[in-house]
Amino acid sequence: MVALAEASAVLERTPHVIRSLLGHLPTTWTEFRTMDESWSPYDVLGHLIHGERTDWVPRIRIIVTHGSAQAFTPFDREGMRDNTDDVDALLGTFASAREQSLTALRDLDLTPDDLTRVGSHPDLGTVTLGELLASWVVHDLSHVAQIAETMAKRYRTDIGPWRAYLPVVDRLELPD
Repeated sequence: MVALAEASAVLERTPHVIRSLLGHLPTTWTEFRTMDESWSPYDVLGHLIHGERTDWVPRIRIIVTHGSAQAFTPFDREGMRDNTDDVDALLGTFASAREQSLTALRDLDLTPDDLTRVGSHPDLGTVTLGELLASWVVHDLSHVAQIAETMAKRYRTDIGPWRAYLPVVDRLELPD
């Protein structure tokens, strides 16, 4: 079962990890795409910010306040497309938004029993608050991996024969 403190420990580290990966890098790294329709690290960062503002805590609040009587608002996975700030500004925005989310989460003073409360996802149906919290953590980790993998693929053809030992550069693209 998901433990709130353990989940929060990962969630609080994500902005630092992403800042370490992307801070002060040239756009050749941050805007690199493996395919025209794939997300760049910049896009992933914008997506994470959009999720902080519209997805995770708002859905937790819906479960706490309304349970399954009110379905979640559908999440716009492409809602980050209006970003115009540079990566370093977005890194600050993400850190601030995540801190606000974690403060809101702490302020809810959730108990282990609260994690069994149910909500209504527009596509998935009945979900628990614990499943939502676990998904938030896994979502973060998957996007950290996506950023690192996209960056590795930038040098796919430059690594020469070492490509045989570095399968990350040849993994199939999954839809964002």
